[in-house]
Amino acid sequence: MIYDVVVVGAGPTGSTAARYAASYGAKVLMIEEHASIGTPVECTGLLSTRAVAECDIDPDDDFVLNSVRGAFVHSPNGTCLPIDGGKTKAYVVSRKIFDRRLASMAVEEGTELLLKGRVTGMTEEEGIRALSVMHMGKPTTIRTKMVIGADGVKSTIARHAGLGKVERVLSGIQVEAPYNSDNDDFVELFVGSRAPGFFAWTVPVNEKISRIGLAVEKGNEHNAIDYLKEIISADPHICDRHSRSTLDLVVGGIPIGPLERTYTDGVLIAGDAAGQVKPTSGGGIYTGAACAKIAGEVAAKAALEGDVSAQRLGSYEKRWKSELGRELGIGMRIHDFAGGMSDDELDEMIMSMNNPAILEMITKYGDMDHPSRLIKKLLNPMNSRHLIGVFRAFAKAVL
Repeated sequence: MIYDVVVVGAGPTGSTAARYAASYGAKVLMIEEHASIGTPVECTGLLSTRAVAECDIDPDDDFVLNSVRGAFVHSPNGTCLPIDGGKTKAYVVSRKIFDRRLASMAVEEGTELLLKGRVTGMTEEEGIRALSVMHMGKPTTIRTKMVIGADGVKSTIARHAGLGKVERVLSGIQVEAPYNSDNDDFVELFVGSRAPGFFAWTVPVNEKISRIGLAVEKGNEHNAIDYLKEIISADPHICDRHSRSTLDLVVGGIPIGPLERTYTDGVLIAGDAAGQVKPTSGGGIYTGAACAKIAGEVAAKAALEGDVSAQRLGSYEKRWKSELGRELGIGMRIHDFAGGMSDDELDEMIMSMNNPAILEMITKYGDMDHPSRLIKKLLNPMNSRHLIGVFRAFAKAVL
C-alpha cells in the first residue's frame, strides 16, 4: 500500500495536518511513537482562546480546567504589574484530553493511526518515500507520496530530509503542585535573572493547585531544574504559597526561530519541528495549527495531482510565512531584547508600565498571539512618554 500522505507525530500540529489532508481526499496515515496520544506532556497547558479556535474545537469541560483573563508580572525587585484582559484570554487545559480530541477528529475524517511507531529512516525512489519504522519493536516499511514532519523539536523527519534542526532551543521544566493563588483568573510571570533569557510562571489549575515552571536559554551558569529549585525555595512570593509537594513533573525543549527551509521534495515540516513557535511566550499550538492546515492542504493536493517536487511544495512556506513570518520575526527581536535586559532595567521598565494609561492600552491591544499590535501602540511617541528611557532602547531593538 502506498499512502498519499504520512504525518509523523500525533500532537496538535500532526493531528490537524492529518485531518486537513484527509479532508481533501488524501489517504492519510498518522504515526505516533508513543503508546498513547497526549503523553508524555511537554507543555504548560496554557492555550490562548485563539489557539483553541484555530484547532477547530470549542472549549468545554472535558479538557478545560480553568480560564485565565490576565497576568501578574513580577519584576526582580518584587514590583507587581497587574495586566487584566477584562475577559477570558486563555484556557488551562488537560493536554492529554485535548490532544486525544484532535487525534479523534483526524481519525473521524478518515486518517489511519499507528501508535508506538518510531521512524528510523527515510529513503526516496521514483517519487515514493519509504519510511523505516520500528512498530511494536519490529521493523516495517511504510511507503507514501508525501511526508509531513510534525515530530517535535528533535524532528527525525527534518533531519532525514536534509533540512537540519532548529538551532535555538530553550530548556523548560514545570511542576504541578499545591499552590495558593492570589487570584486563579491570573497567571503569574517572573522575569529577570531568576530565569535568564526567558521567564518563570505559575499557571493556576484552580485556587489550590498551580503549574510552576520556567524556561531558560542554554549556556547559563545553571540548568533549568536548578533555577526552578531556587525560585521555589527562595522567591518570597512563591515559597509563601507553595507547599513543597509535587504532583507532576514536565520537562521539554522550546524551539525558537524557524528552520531556514521547511520543505523539500516530498516533505513538509510543521510545528515545533519547524520552529514555528512564538518566541515571546513559547506557545506553539496556535502557530502549529495554522501551519498544519496549510501543510495538510498542500501535501494532499500535491500527492493527488502527482507533483510532489520542492518547486510545487514551496507554496507551503510562502503561505505560512505570509501569515506568521513577520510576527515570529518581531517576536524573536522582542525575545532577544528582553532576555538581554539586566534586573535593574527590567525593574525600571515594569515600574514605568504601572501607569493607568499604559495598563489601559495593554488591556485594549494586548494579544498573546500577536504581540506586535501592542508594541506598535506603545512605541507611538504620543503613548510612550511615560516610558521614554526604556522604550527608546526597545525601539532600536525591534525596528
